[in-house]
Formats: sequence, C-alpha cells, structure tokens
Amino acid sequence: MSLDALKTAEAKVVGVKQTAKALQKKNASTVFIAADAEERITGPIKAECEKQNVLCVMVETMQVLGKACGIHAGASAAAILTN
Repeated sequence: MSLDALKTAEAKVVGVKQTAKALQKKNASTVFIAADAEERITGPIKAECEKQNVLCVMVETMQVLGKACGIHAGASAAAILTN
C-alpha cells in the first residue's frame, strides 16, 4: 500500500498515541511507521500490528510521513481507520 492511500483516506489518525488508540480499539486497517523513528516508540505499535494481523507499512522518514498526513511536522506513525 502506498502513501497515496493515506493522503486520500477519509478517516485517519496521526501520531504514536492516536495510532496506538486506534489499534487498541481494533479500528486501524493499515498502519504507517517512519523508519527513522525510535524503535522504543514504534516497537509496541509494530508488535500490535502483527498480533492483530494489521498491515504495517514502513515509510522512509518522519518528514515524508508527516507530509503525507497533511502536517508540516514529522510523524512517527499514522493509521487509516476502518469505517
């Protein structure tokens, strides 16, 4: 899945905390994680994606992920939500 899906998603969350909440509520269909984000921050999200069998897409940098989410700052994680 490409970043275009994230850019055009009607429902999405941005940030580690919001992504973790979406996974906890079983409301995430696809998760995007920045490759340059700290493993201690993204590790639990990756593990939860594996546990729930949710697609986890690695993105080159936090800046690229932030831009895809429509924000000017970098983002460690983001998720497309189920409807």
